[in-house]
Amino acid sequence: MSLRINDTAPDFKAKTSVGDISFHEWIGDSWAVLFSHPKDFTPVCTTELGSLAKMKPDFEKRNVKVIGLSVDPVDDHIKWLEDIKDVTGTKPDYPIVADENLEVAKLYNMLPTSLTSSSEGRTAVDNQTVRTVFIIGPDKKIKLFLTYPMATGRNFHEILRTIDSMQLTSKHKVATPADWKKGEEVIILASVKEDEAKKLFPGGWKALKPYLRKVPDPSK
Repeated sequence: MSLRINDTAPDFKAKTSVGDISFHEWIGDSWAVLFSHPKDFTPVCTTELGSLAKMKPDFEKRNVKVIGLSVDPVDDHIKWLEDIKDVTGTKPDYPIVADENLEVAKLYNMLPTSLTSSSEGRTAVDNQTVRTVFIIGPDKKIKLFLTYPMATGRNFHEILRTIDSMQLTSKHKVATPADWKKGEEVIILASVKEDEAKKLFPGGWKALKPYLRKVPDPSK
């Protein structure tokens, strides 16, 4: 069965570029971004790991841990890190899971569970569906997942934007409109009736439609 939003993210134990981890224990009370790759030493993924390494402080400010995954051994990951540093100027220091037996890829429905081979001999094209970003909350529930084609590099600024939205909407009875950025106006949930809205937002709101009420970002 496919994973869905609000499903519990499957737990796993794995070897990584920084040592062994137990996934749920590693997440702890933080949010987490798990982003997977079909093969080490591939061009687009090389730029992605470097980009995320540069942005890691932005994720940490939001109490978000980042972890990569690639279907190759730890030794290959370690060698790949040097290439990433050469290409992007930044060497990732976050863990990268070594999913040699494709166990995590299958656990997260990125590859068919009927697949019996290991990563040995498989190409990036064979593993092309292993290019998914999962955002997981402190409650270990999946909040968002996005799967990208091999030729399209991921936009981690958009990932940050979605995290800002999810963290805000998890604390306040609001939603964020299209193209929203942190600090901009938000929308009062349609489920919030007028009496409750007056208590929650005593400063009032702009009613563009009876069901579309905008207020300033309540976290400001």
